[in-house]
Amino acid sequence: MQRIRLRYAKRGPLRFTSHRDFARAFERALRRAGVPIAFSQGFTPHPKISYASAAPTGVGSEAEYLEIGLQAETDPEQLRVALDAALSPGLDVLEAVRAGAGSLADRIDASLWRLELFEVNPATAEEAVAAFLSADEVLVERMTKQGRRTFDARAAVVRCMVVSEPDLPSGAGGVPCAIIDLVVRQVTPAVRPDDVLSGLRVVAGLEPPVPARVTRLAQGTLTAQGEIVDPLEADREGVGIGGH
Repeated sequence: MQRIRLRYAKRGPLRFTSHRDFARAFERALRRAGVPIAFSQGFTPHPKISYASAAPTGVGSEAEYLEIGLQAETDPEQLRVALDAALSPGLDVLEAVRAGAGSLADRIDASLWRLELFEVNPATAEEAVAAFLSADEVLVERMTKQGRRTFDARAAVVRCMVVSEPDLPSGAGGVPCAIIDLVVRQVTPAVRPDDVLSGLRVVAGLEPPVPARVTRLAQGTLTAQGEIVDPLEADREGVGIGGH
């Protein structure tokens, strides 16, 4: 069985696609593209698809990953093109590589997020971020499958900083916008960008008047220097990124 790893994006309105909806759309795309997907054994065979750390509903992403098993050898780039064409614009397959040794999930322990806070002055955001980072603990509440839970949103945060971005993705000229880059370790329970936003409200009363736009820019292995290594780096054989 050949294993292929894919990087895909959720862009624009398609960021509101839930993981379950994406999984259904992806299986339909596999059929439309004629991909020779392998299936599990047993009474109810399932296509061999393994997802890694899917982004929450409503969050955009440039770095979602999955692995598929194939019954026959397939060129990764041809597969990428076929699947990209079979999915709706905004669910974009950016890269496909032959899987190397090890588990894809074992190569992902942190994410880089970008938070766009519209109608928030960057100086105000910097004060809130400074208060958040100086706290030993920032307790927030969130409803989980196990009910409402209180947990520390601070401990998992590796980096949180307000950055300058001359060309806002929104194109919202004239409207103040604070942009925060956030690196978060994967922990249990997971600390999500909205938990950090809740933490900024707890420590500094920061409440954006409109919902923040959140995009995952990268995920992978966190180095000692606080950088994130792309999980496909070890699998690449001089294959460039295709797609949009």
